[in-house]
Amino acid sequence: MKTIRLTAAQAMVRYLGKQMTEDGVPFLAGIWAIFGHGNVSGLGEALYHAQDTLPTYRGHNEQSMAHAALAYTKQQARRRAMAVTSSIGPGATNLVTAAALAHINRLPLLIIPGDIFSTRGPDPVLQQVEDFNDGTISVNDCFKPVSRYFDRIQRPEQLLLALPRAMATMTDPADCGPVTLAFCQDVQSEAYDWPESFFEEKVWYQRRIRPDSGELSRVLDAIRAAKKPVIVAGGGVHYSGACDTLQSFAEKHGIPVVETQAGKSALPWDHPLNMGPVGVTGSASANTVCEDADLVLGVGTRFQDFTTGSWALFKNPDRQLVSINVAAYDAMKHGAMPLQSDAMVGLEVLTAALADFAFTAPSDQLKADWFAAVDPLTAAPKDDVNALPTDQQVIGAVQRASTEDTVVMCAAGTMPGELHKLWKSPRPGAYHMEYGYSCMGYEIAGAIGIKMAEPERDVVCMLGDGSYMMMNSELATAVTMGVKITIVITDNRGFGCINRLQMSTGGAEFNNLLDHAYHVKPAEIDFVQHTASMGATSVKAATVAELEDALAKAKQATGPFVVVIDTDPYPSTPDGGHWWDVAVPEVSERPEVNEARANYLKQLAYRN
Repeated sequence: MKTIRLTAAQAMVRYLGKQMTEDGVPFLAGIWAIFGHGNVSGLGEALYHAQDTLPTYRGHNEQSMAHAALAYTKQQARRRAMAVTSSIGPGATNLVTAAALAHINRLPLLIIPGDIFSTRGPDPVLQQVEDFNDGTISVNDCFKPVSRYFDRIQRPEQLLLALPRAMATMTDPADCGPVTLAFCQDVQSEAYDWPESFFEEKVWYQRRIRPDSGELSRVLDAIRAAKKPVIVAGGGVHYSGACDTLQSFAEKHGIPVVETQAGKSALPWDHPLNMGPVGVTGSASANTVCEDADLVLGVGTRFQDFTTGSWALFKNPDRQLVSINVAAYDAMKHGAMPLQSDAMVGLEVLTAALADFAFTAPSDQLKADWFAAVDPLTAAPKDDVNALPTDQQVIGAVQRASTEDTVVMCAAGTMPGELHKLWKSPRPGAYHMEYGYSCMGYEIAGAIGIKMAEPERDVVCMLGDGSYMMMNSELATAVTMGVKITIVITDNRGFGCINRLQMSTGGAEFNNLLDHAYHVKPAEIDFVQHTASMGATSVKAATVAELEDALAKAKQATGPFVVVIDTDPYPSTPDGGHWWDVAVPEVSERPEVNEARANYLKQLAYRN
C-alpha cells in the first residue's frame, strides 16, 4: 500500500478538496475561517497551500460566516456546501447558533472548531472550560445536540473514518445537516502515513428515495377518496429540484398548492393553482382552501407551527394528513399517513398511478379577492411627504424595482411575515427566507452567500434596524470581497414585530421599541453613516418615491448599496393570517391581558 506523510490538517484539507458533486465540481465551495491559537498553526498552514482547491474566506464573526455558508447551500438547493473553522473557546461557541440554524433547516455545513490538546499536557489552555467532574468535556460538546454528526479528532488516523462519515451525512437527503469535527489543536499538526487511495477523487451522487409500495397504495387510496385536497409545498420541493414536477402534478390533477416560507416560489405567484402563502403569515386564499381541505398533502415540509396555524388551521373534521418527505421523522408528524420519498420521485410515482384522476380546482375568485385586498397596501402612496412609510409600501417599492433575476431575502422581525404574504415570486429561487430558526443577523451574511451561489442574480437583503444592530459586521466583508448586494434597512426604532406581539397578548409596550426601554439618552443611530463607514454606498430615503430612486441607482453600483428608510412600527397587513399559539398569562392586573387570555382559551379549545 502506497502512503503519503501529511499532518492531520493537511490530510483533512486534501481529502475535502477531492469530494466532488455529480456536476464535476468540489462539493465544498470553500471554507470560512477566523484563525486563533486553536487552528491557525495546523489547519491554517494546511489551507494556505490549498487555496486553489479549497478557497479560504475571512469574515468578522464566526456565526455570520456560517450564515453566509448556509445561505450559499440553501440557494444551491444543498447540491454544494461550505465549511467554517474557528479557534477553541468563544470562537467555537459563536458557531453553536449557526449549527442550530443548519440543523433546523436541514442544511449541510461542515464545522471544524479547534479543540483542547488531546495529550492534556498544557491543561488548562487559554479559553478552555474545565468540567470539575468530567475530564473529557470541552466547549465543543455544546455542538452535540445541534449536529447531525459529531466527532472529536484525537488521533490523526481517526479522520480515515470521520471524514467519510461527515460527507455521507452532508450529502444524505434524509440525514442532511451540520457536521461538527472538533479538531484537537495538537492533533492538527501531527503527521501520519496516509494511504494514497484515501485522497482519490470521489463523486457523491444525489440519492433519490423511492416510495414503499404499501405506503404508496395507502396514499393513493386516500387521494382518490378525497373531495377537497390541497398541497402544502415546503422547502423539500426546492431541494429535490421538484418545482416543475409539482406544477405538472397540480395541473394534471387539479389540486391547489399553498406555500410555506421555505417552499415559497415553488410555483410562480400568478399560477392559477398557486393559492399563496399558508398559515400564520398566510393569505386568505390559501388559508380558506386549507380550512376546507379533507386531504392535506405535505410535500417536503416539516409542518412548522407557522405553517399549520399551531395545528388549528386544518379545520375539516374529516381531514387526512399525508406527508411526502425523505425523512421518516418528518413524514410521520402528527399522525400523518407517510410516503417516505424524494419529492420529485414521489410526485412522479403518484401521478403515474393516478393517471387522469382529477379534482375541480378552487374558484379563481379567492385569489382575486386576496390581491384586491392587499395590492393597495403595497402601492406607491399618492402623498407620502408627511407620513412614515409602512413596511408594505417598502415591499411594494422593492417589488417594482425587481426583475426575473431578483432574489429577495430576509430572516427575522417584521419582514418575514409581510414578505410571505405580499412578495410575488416569479420563479424558483426568487425568495430566500431563513424562517426555520428565524435568526436575527442572518440577513447581510446570508445575502453574501446567495450572491456567491448565484453571481448572476440581483440579491436584495431586507432587514430591520434590530437585526442590523444584532449583526452587521459582514457588510465590511461584502465591501472587501466586492460582493454586489442591495440592502434595505427599515428603521422602526426597535423590535417592532415583537412589540406588536406583546400588544396583541394584552401586554403594555415595554422593552421592545427603543422609546419604551430604559435608556438614559434616546437612541440616535445614523445607519447611513454607519454603513458608509464600512465602505458601502449608503443613502437615506425619506419617502417611498426616494426609495424607488435609490433602488434604481443601486443597479449601477459595483459593491454593496444600502438604502435606509424610516418606517412606522405599528401597521401590519390586516388581511389573511391565522391564529398562532402564544401562551397568555392566566393571572394579570391588566384587563387587556385578561381579555387576551379569554380569547386565547377559545382558540385553544378549538384546536384541542
